[in-house]
Amino acid sequence: MVNIGIRISAVTTLLAAGVGGYAPAAQAQPAARAHPARAQPAAHRGDLVSVEDVSTRTPTQVSAFLTSAGIDSAQVRYGVRGYRLTYRTITPQGSRTTATGLLVLPDDGRHTRLDLVADTHGTMVDRDYAPSVGEDDGRLSPYLHASAGRAVAAPDYLGLGKGPGRHPYMDTASAVSASLDMLRATRTAARELGRPLTGDVYGTGFSQGGQVAMALGRALSRGADTHFRLKALAPVSGPYDIAGQELPALFDGRVNDTSGVLYMAYWLTAQNRLRPLYGDTGNAFREPYARVVEELLDSHHTTEEVLGALPGTVQEMLTPEFYARLQHPRGALLDALRDNDHTCDWKPDVPVRLYTASGDTDVPIGNTLSCARQLAAHGKKAPVADQGAVGHDGAFKKSVPRIVRLFDSVAGTAQYQLFCCQKFQAPHGLP
Repeated sequence: MVNIGIRISAVTTLLAAGVGGYAPAAQAQPAARAHPARAQPAAHRGDLVSVEDVSTRTPTQVSAFLTSAGIDSAQVRYGVRGYRLTYRTITPQGSRTTATGLLVLPDDGRHTRLDLVADTHGTMVDRDYAPSVGEDDGRLSPYLHASAGRAVAAPDYLGLGKGPGRHPYMDTASAVSASLDMLRATRTAARELGRPLTGDVYGTGFSQGGQVAMALGRALSRGADTHFRLKALAPVSGPYDIAGQELPALFDGRVNDTSGVLYMAYWLTAQNRLRPLYGDTGNAFREPYARVVEELLDSHHTTEEVLGALPGTVQEMLTPEFYARLQHPRGALLDALRDNDHTCDWKPDVPVRLYTASGDTDVPIGNTLSCARQLAAHGKKAPVADQGAVGHDGAFKKSVPRIVRLFDSVAGTAQYQLFCCQKFQAPHGLP
């Protein structure tokens, strides 16, 4: 359905080897502490509720963290400081709630205004893996971008991190509203921390977050908040075409069974809370899975625990009737697919590069090619950067350093044009 993030390849390997009960040891974390720069209680979307210190890393520590995950750390220039923000936002139904996210600032000893990277993460079933909580995969990209000199806002989304409730998985509208409100909270927090923002935003995200990045970019480009100016988009392996690519790939073998089981269980249970897909779980899931699937996906179980309690294939997990419905979706099921498949049908006025990998069996390359076609149909040419015969995780690991360089290039071009226009007026109004 979408992505599981960096952990899926390790889980697949363990399951294939017949190893059960695996759970990675949690890395020791310093206790978060409230920062002196704390906002007053607020009642509006994007208002900052609290700021907590969650990490401080030297350049050497950032490099070691990235290298241990297989990511090129050559672009690390600064240490980083991470903060958990709690802020006001809304539920999918429009009610008031709170969410959390990670703000990362470069520890460069300067007080200049910072450009902002909006970095949206991939699929996570355990709330404690969210960027603002776990020193885990969700911090790889934020740390690299911050160590290169930009502020980073990495929302946890609704129902993950320290936010209340369950995560409305693959509900694009609420993912965008929570991410946009995270940008607003970040603007306040960065100012209070002495590192105000320029207003320029560079959008990126991985897997589920790739889709969110495109949708958030569209919202910003349409003036969702005039404090922010979209400068570039560089998503990685997003499920941009669930109805036309991701779901068919589940049945024709392009999506591996392990990922398919997790994504489908997560997506169905989350979407059923938002619309009438099947009602009682027994109408979609076979026993004994119907009795346990909702509890498994309550945001307090790890990926390993979820997969360990579910079968090896989607066909084994679902009733024959519902399995057949998925192959020919209609009604509310088709609406759930299509409502989240419009993140690329617009024309960005900024540079866009789509990253993917031909070897990806979580979110097959067809999703990215479909996105490129949709953008082209609206008059926007978006190059596709195929990272080759690597998997989902490999696409992410190879792409993140390239995205940093892309953002550096876009920022450098903008600064050069500003310098030229201010110092040397072109004749006859030419650029």
